[in-house]
Amino acid sequence: MSQNSVVPNTFLYTFNYAEEEEHLCKLEVRSLFRANLHAFILESRMNVDPSRSPFIKGKIEVLFKGDTLEDLLKKVEAMPAWNSTYKVIGINYRDIDPLDKIGFEERKAIARQVGCLIPGVANLHHPEIVFSITKLKGKWYFGCYSENQGIWLIHQQKPHNYSTALNTRVARALVNIAVPELTGVKVIDPCCGIGTVLVEGLSMGVNITGSDNNPLVMKGIRNNLAHFDLSGPVFLRDIRDITEMYDVAIIDMPYNLCSVVSDKEKFEMLQCARRFAKKMVVVTTENIDEILNEVGFEIVDRCEVKKGKFIRQIIVCC
Repeated sequence: MSQNSVVPNTFLYTFNYAEEEEHLCKLEVRSLFRANLHAFILESRMNVDPSRSPFIKGKIEVLFKGDTLEDLLKKVEAMPAWNSTYKVIGINYRDIDPLDKIGFEERKAIARQVGCLIPGVANLHHPEIVFSITKLKGKWYFGCYSENQGIWLIHQQKPHNYSTALNTRVARALVNIAVPELTGVKVIDPCCGIGTVLVEGLSMGVNITGSDNNPLVMKGIRNNLAHFDLSGPVFLRDIRDITEMYDVAIIDMPYNLCSVVSDKEKFEMLQCARRFAKKMVVVTTENIDEILNEVGFEIVDRCEVKKGKFIRQIIVCC
């Protein structure tokens, strides 16, 4: 961007989620952007890689904004020359206000009009930069567009899995909720199971450690990480044996018939987490509010994730 002396000062994010994922998406947005999502598009000054989230469809790095299309076209025409090849697309976001909706043929015509004004070399098939134009609340926006690469979809193909493990979409959102700022944060998943959260965290560059007290899963965890060329510390140990301090703990509480955990054991697990973590994001199928309060955690945000009649709670604690 700097080579062209045009720097984005705001970003537009388009979102897409299934009905049962709405509350999870909105919790992730509150964590990543410190904002509330009221529609399927968000304007923010925060620059977030769209591939971090399973719910962000794309991002527009806004270069120009105009009250009218004509106003925007003048700004595009006056922009410095681009050294990279480009193409222009018109975008409508999901559930768009009818007053902002641009018909298909009109979008194509406007994209051609804008493309002719950009000083540079167009390439419709293999452009180095994709520009986009859209309309939001009566205003026109123009900028560089990047799409979500759907990395978590690739992670669905890990060689080892549990039928009760979190799916990769939920796991990736969970990491974003726990670690909105990637740098300088030390994270642990002390009950990491087969490593679904570890894979998502490490693929985003999170400094995350995994541990589990089940020796049968160790080989599977390491194979899963190696399958995606990822590496990170993984230890065979009980949560009670963790002595290092961490900024955040991510805990998916055991819940299936093979992992029956008593109230006393839940208390001990969460009491241990309180000892070694400043913040915790916990996934549970049961009401553990009273236990969280007893061990000294304060609930600061939460949501439910439904899959049919099966409900998980995601609770953010400090």
